[in-house]
Amino acid sequence: MTTGGVPGDGGGGEEALSATDWAVLGLLGEGPAHGFALAATLAPGGDLGRVWTLPRPVVYQALRRLRSAELVVPVATQSSQVGPNRTILTLTRLGHERLDRWLDQPVGHVRDVRSLLLVKLALLDRRGRSLRPLAQRQRATLRPALAALREEARQAEGFDRVVAAWRLASYEATDAFLAGLLADPAGRRASPAPAAAEPPGEETPAVGSA
Repeated sequence: MTTGGVPGDGGGGEEALSATDWAVLGLLGEGPAHGFALAATLAPGGDLGRVWTLPRPVVYQALRRLRSAELVVPVATQSSQVGPNRTILTLTRLGHERLDRWLDQPVGHVRDVRSLLLVKLALLDRRGRSLRPLAQRQRATLRPALAALREEARQAEGFDRVVAAWRLASYEATDAFLAGLLADPAGRRASPAPAAAEPPGEETPAVGSA
């Protein structure tokens, strides 16, 4: 399980988003929701929380950033019997465009596979989309570095050989993981997940204006 805090990938002069922001944006891409329900999905026991775990306050902070970037907007207010009303948010057209582009982009470094790539794969799976296209692009992106590391490991001496061996093992493990995804006949590992159920009881204030 990974917690929030790793930088995300933006691009094209657009405001960069963190992996936390992308995870929240990706969930809202499935349909309008309020922060309390999003936080439940990103909690340790939540469907996406198995990959990317976020405390509830961090989810609300991400929503404020996404509203400020005009990627999400409020569309309704839901009353609550145990606390303040909850703000229902949805993606703007810009939000949908950026999310769709991001989901199709491979990560640039193997260090981002455990965070950004797994979040993308999880979100694609929840949408019922094949994981194979992204896995194929990701493998092609990392292959040149893998070839260079094999040569580096062959020529390295002393402790540099240890470091090169570690880096090579990381890339080879990632390549094997991606090869496994590509070998999966269905191109997917699971069925689309249902929307997060709202846990009873505890209440969190609705997202404020950015």
